[in-house]
Amino acid sequence: MQTVVKKWFRDKGYGFLDNGDGSDIIVRKDDLVGCHFLKVGVTVSFECFCDKHGLAAKKVKLSSLSRQPCERSPSVSKEHYFGVMR
Repeated sequence: MQTVVKKWFRDKGYGFLDNGDGSDIIVRKDDLVGCHFLKVGVTVSFECFCDKHGLAAKKVKLSSLSRQPCERSPSVSKEHYFGVMR
């Protein structure tokens, strides 16, 4: 499914996706793939399911239709060696 991010509470780690005329779909930070937070208005793709509170999203990814990026996870440069002393 695809829709638009309606609200995002960065300090709380969750937000809501637009569901047309129905109730909004909650999305939690832990269900984002490839980023830490979303921006209002971006288009995302996701899988929808029902939890104890109503509709929820999982496997939420930034859609290729969206032009505003989410904040990506920092990459590790090749200069960092974990567990290796030089």
